[in-house]
Amino acid sequence: MSPAGAPRVGELDVLRGFALFGILVVNALLVAGPYTVFGGGPGAPAPDRVAAWLVTALVTAKFYVLFSFLFGYSFVLQARSARRAGAAFAPRHLRRTAGLFVLGAAHAVLLYPGDVLTTYAVLALVMYGLSGLTVRAALRLAAALLLLLATLLLGYGLLTVVLTEPVTATADAPRAAERVVAYRGDAASVLGTHLRDLPAAIGTDLLYAPAMLAAFLGGLAAAKSRLAERRGRDRAWLRRTALRGLPAGLAGGVIAACCACGPLDSRWFLVGQAATVLTAPALATSYACGLLLLLRWAGNRVPAAAGVLAAAGRMALSHYLTQSLVLAWVFSGYGLGLHDRAGTVAVLTGCVLLYAVQLALGARLSARVRYGPAEYVLRAVTRGRRRGAFRRRVTTPARTAAPPAARADREPCAAPPENGARRAP
Repeated sequence: MSPAGAPRVGELDVLRGFALFGILVVNALLVAGPYTVFGGGPGAPAPDRVAAWLVTALVTAKFYVLFSFLFGYSFVLQARSARRAGAAFAPRHLRRTAGLFVLGAAHAVLLYPGDVLTTYAVLALVMYGLSGLTVRAALRLAAALLLLLATLLLGYGLLTVVLTEPVTATADAPRAAERVVAYRGDAASVLGTHLRDLPAAIGTDLLYAPAMLAAFLGGLAAAKSRLAERRGRDRAWLRRTALRGLPAGLAGGVIAACCACGPLDSRWFLVGQAATVLTAPALATSYACGLLLLLRWAGNRVPAAAGVLAAAGRMALSHYLTQSLVLAWVFSGYGLGLHDRAGTVAVLTGCVLLYAVQLALGARLSARVRYGPAEYVLRAVTRGRRRGAFRRRVTTPARTAAPPAARADREPCAAPPENGARRAP
């Protein structure tokens, strides 16, 4: 139990741990080279092109939607925690938001300009202003935001198709070559490139901020109705919801992949983005429900699976920052300088290995400490004071209930004790 007496919602931690992989895959492809996310430049091998097409259809934007949903859900849980502790929520929220913004700004400058932590921090302030919405009003506003953004993207995308010519890889080659040289340079060259990329990255975040806010509001509505607590272990509901979202989600993913990775040319990119905005929430919902259903089914066969994912989810911010640190070391002049030297399939293979290592280390670390390093710092900032013990308390076997591993055997998605806050994306 937490000091405030509330059990942690284990399903949310499991979903965060799962979403870490999708975010790693997309970020890695974006960092690896100018064309890696599209399968490579002219003459790229067919396996790389197919892999990029599948990632765009099945992964891109789906896991950020899931993380944004979980952020909105956690917002409500944090407000309830503050009330139980007898603390004012507004100062806590402002301190947490400021801490998240500082972490995101450092992350964007030093490691990855495509960071969304700063955007999350700004939107968290908007969320505070909208926190009084009813469940129905929050869902209506979320739907309106998605429709508005999709309409803008579709309209501009169709104008692009009609009024412009395709941008070929050959025409873009000089600019891409310049960036490759910059990323393979020394630390000063890498930092300079990050700073030059920041305005475009901020503009992209602002463009897609309505979709992020819509997912926040979906999480807000779900938390207010205690959806995870009521339905997180309801097999029939999980199965029904997973199946309902698949057709639209997969159809939107296919359209997006055709527009971004072929056979349609580059002019169709924004049309595909419009389809993604409208359908990614459906596919993300199917993934989430399908995962929880799978873990319920596999509980006796793979009893540790949910526990490992939950451990990663409880330290998701630390894992997210670690991913960026590793990617920066591998693909920039900070370390190996492999920018534009690895194909899409090779990058995806590396993502699987890195994620497996993170899961293993996260499970071991979770058994020894209460929070990840980044979570510990953010919790201390949130509460305005240094936060309790970093390590877990050791209790004698005679005075404790079944150990966490045993509890996980009986309940694959059981809620572990309240140990710490979650992360942003």
